[in-house]
Amino acid sequence: MTVTRKRRTGRKARQNRRAVIVAIIACASCIVLVASLCIWLMVSGGQTTTTLTEEQIAEQAQQQEALFEASLEAEEEKNSEYINSKTIDQIVGAGKEVSKALSLRPKTVEMTDENRDEFVNILSCNIVSSGKVEITATSEGIPKSDDKYYYLFEQATYEESIDETKEPVAKVYKNDEALFSLNLNKGAADTRLFSKFQVAVKLDDKYVPISHAKYITNPGACAGYSYGGMQHKSIKGLLPDPLRISELQDLGCEYATYNIPLSLILTTSGGISYSYGGVTYHFNERIINDYDTLFKRLNSMGIDVAAIILNNASTSAFPEITHPSARSGSTAPYYMFNATDERGVKALAAIGSFLAGRYSGSGHGNVSMWIVANEVNARREYNYMAYTDVNTYTVAFTRAFRVFYNAIMSQNSAAKVYTSIDQRWTYNTEKTGDYDAKDFLDIFATSLSDYGNIDWGLAAHPYSFPNGNTAFWKSSKYVNHSETTPCITMDNLEVLTNYMKKESMLDTSGNVRSIILSEIGYSSTSGQALQAAAFAYAYVKMEQNGYIDALMLSRQTDASDEIAALGLALGLETTGGGKKQIYNVFKYIDTDKRSEVISFAYDIVGKTF
Repeated sequence: MTVTRKRRTGRKARQNRRAVIVAIIACASCIVLVASLCIWLMVSGGQTTTTLTEEQIAEQAQQQEALFEASLEAEEEKNSEYINSKTIDQIVGAGKEVSKALSLRPKTVEMTDENRDEFVNILSCNIVSSGKVEITATSEGIPKSDDKYYYLFEQATYEESIDETKEPVAKVYKNDEALFSLNLNKGAADTRLFSKFQVAVKLDDKYVPISHAKYITNPGACAGYSYGGMQHKSIKGLLPDPLRISELQDLGCEYATYNIPLSLILTTSGGISYSYGGVTYHFNERIINDYDTLFKRLNSMGIDVAAIILNNASTSAFPEITHPSARSGSTAPYYMFNATDERGVKALAAIGSFLAGRYSGSGHGNVSMWIVANEVNARREYNYMAYTDVNTYTVAFTRAFRVFYNAIMSQNSAAKVYTSIDQRWTYNTEKTGDYDAKDFLDIFATSLSDYGNIDWGLAAHPYSFPNGNTAFWKSSKYVNHSETTPCITMDNLEVLTNYMKKESMLDTSGNVRSIILSEIGYSSTSGQALQAAAFAYAYVKMEQNGYIDALMLSRQTDASDEIAALGLALGLETTGGGKKQIYNVFKYIDTDKRSEVISFAYDIVGKTF
């Protein structure tokens, strides 16, 4: 069998063939020359030497050149069997494109100590519809490193840096734009819903981070529910008395707050089993059923619920839920949540996921607003952790808050999740062992933004200061209308809402965040008329402010323990159920009877409002 070998084509091949042809011609010329010389020597013995003229020499050179050109033409004819002009144009065009791409490639940059930590900027860390997490990053140029890759590392909430024993979860070629894609694994033991991600390169054979870590910022993209609440005609809400729920419809109540202390709903075994993150948790079935009944009843009256998740879980039965620095040393009713280790993060995630999944459209009643902890800046009273600086304290809470936020939003994409502060704004609260609300809020907002901004809300408690000062409109050394006011009450509420308009405080869409007043109240200790007037004036100021989404008055019925300990009788009704003057003011303040029921207050407040 004869095998035909295809000729090579291209510039290099043509050059090689030309060299071969030239060599053949040169050899042939040499042979002709030697033969001619031999004949000349043979006949030259008896003949006169004949010298070639210049014309003869030129003629021979022309003959050789013609022979060379003819050989080249023949060779090119053969090449045309293997490559045509169109193919050559395509090859040339592709080469130009490659050349252009190389010329446009970002320059390689030597990183410095000053720019290395954030040389790469993670623009987004989002869940996409396919159940994947996509991380996009950009940089000014391509950093010099040991190789041609960017490496992506996954870190737990509580991890501060890249563990030397860890391997990257993905890698891509370095460029000024990069895209990483990972599986989300929602609900699994290796879920990435609560992870943060960081880009690194290899330098001296070690992984070196070159970006700020970022969390997933759109956990709602994997939610199965989307309950954001009902339509309401006013912002009026109340802390209800479970024994007098039927009165809420008569009061025209639109919102209600309710506490969910973890000691009530958790159990070590039995009950309602809930597996999350590879661990099975247990919830008290009887208590959960009671919440089901309550929330469904409130919803049936057109009332939306704001549920407050409070940590008073047993530190012996559930130590993982409470921060290690909060497990002893205090008689405070509630403690700092724990996001310092894997067990703690999984437990908080499971609690948030269970509650939001149950109360977002599954038939057990709905909760549209979730408040994580109570008056967080009040460390000693409501969110105990051993005393430390305000930054350390706030970061500890912020990490736990993000776990709850992602867990809740991953079940209900339309839910709102709030942090809570009291009225002590710049009071120099640290001298009491607590923290100023403004300091806490600044650090909280900055930390969340640095690691990936999310749409958290603010639940403020602008009580009078002291709390028994029902006539909040009277001059006080604790209240002024500047950003540095010691306290924020209903007299200077605009200080808070103006502060929340600052660019550093805006939500991910550039809007003012949701603000609710989840606790506010006035005592009738100094008289029922004063209490009713204070509420009337405060409500009108809230409406006029325009940035308050809901008000929850504390409370429907006086609490005996508050009266005994603090001298505060904050209810619409007495402990025995007697209706105070404030009852009708509350009932009609958002109706066409407003002027009729609040006119008495003008003389008390000293102005028409």
